[in-house]
Amino acid sequence: MGVFTYETEYAFVIPPARLYNAFVLDADNLIPKIAPQAIKTAEILEGDGGVGTIKKIGFGEGSE
Repeated sequence: MGVFTYETEYAFVIPPARLYNAFVLDADNLIPKIAPQAIKTAEILEGDGGVGTIKKIGFGEGSE
C-alpha cells in the first residue's frame, strides 16, 4: 500500500462548506454519479463519516 498526493486549485461560485460536504462527506454517493467511467464504487468501511473514517474507492478500468 502506498500514499499518493495530488494538489490542484479551482475557483468555484459554490460556498466552501457546501463543496466540502459534497466532495468529502457525501463523496461515496456523489462521485460515482458524476464520473462513472473513473470511479465505479465508493463505500465507507469503518466509521461514521467523521475523523478516522476509512473509505474504499473502486476505480474504473483504465482510469488514471
